[in-house]
Amino acid sequence: MTHAKHRTDHLPTLRPFRAADASAVARLVTEGVRGHWTYTPEQFREAQPGTRPTRLVAEQDGVVVATARLAPFGEGVPDALRLDVAGDGSCFTPLLLAQLAEAPAGFRRVLGVTREDFTEQMTFFHAAGFRNAWQSWGAHLDLTTFNPTPFEALQERLFLAGYEPERLNPDAPDADWDALYDLHRTGVRDQPRNPTTTPDPLTHDGLRDVIRREEAAFVTRWRGQIVALTRLTPRGPEVDSEGTVTHPDHRRRGVMTALKAHALTWAKGEGFAHAGTGGTVLNLPMLRVNTRLGYRTERMWITWEKDL
Repeated sequence: MTHAKHRTDHLPTLRPFRAADASAVARLVTEGVRGHWTYTPEQFREAQPGTRPTRLVAEQDGVVVATARLAPFGEGVPDALRLDVAGDGSCFTPLLLAQLAEAPAGFRRVLGVTREDFTEQMTFFHAAGFRNAWQSWGAHLDLTTFNPTPFEALQERLFLAGYEPERLNPDAPDADWDALYDLHRTGVRDQPRNPTTTPDPLTHDGLRDVIRREEAAFVTRWRGQIVALTRLTPRGPEVDSEGTVTHPDHRRRGVMTALKAHALTWAKGEGFAHAGTGGTVLNLPMLRVNTRLGYRTERMWITWEKDL
């Protein structure tokens, strides 16, 4: 007995990404994140000859309808691959299986990151057996309406107790950079994190270089010693804050609230219109600080995990 062959011409073709796909993929990925970020064709490049393509596409009737990328998550999570998918959700499973068939060795899990209102990605990760492992929050502040006046009393009280906020001079002496790096390492050690909120590790010189090159760092000194740090990164009309930490001996006094208010006042004066930040939901102290400053939280980000 013979079985009738099933038609397959209605199924999409899976293949490696080509340079000619860049515009279509940029559109699919931008639509997938609901315009939260805007991607351009220049951000997508074809794999070099002889290397494993990290991005695949699904093509239907000559049109790219979906895409998936599987690549190392980053230095901060060295044992994980990150899967990003966009486009027609019915193509995500075959794209994943094709990616896993060629996955590099040495990794033990796959992670996916999506916001809870990115419906097609949320549905896929749940159906594909991924575990909803971690939740993160993002928040934004309208700097055009930010009013620093309510924080002046706190800043005055802290000033009388010896605390003074300032923008760190890029030409600060080595002793300041040493203190800053010690504080940075304290934050890495103490702050609750998940894979999505774990930054790539920085050396002493790496921290100094990134601040000098692309950030504005703000510190609070207590009797001359640096005891708090927050870093702002300009991105167009917005500044993103990260690397926020207070020395354990100076926490629960409002030091970080006052420092971030000082930094946001600087950003508003420089003409920035928005401020963004985020972190794991386990970092309740930072959530409270940002709520006091007027940040409005957005929908949660979910990090999905699947063992290989």
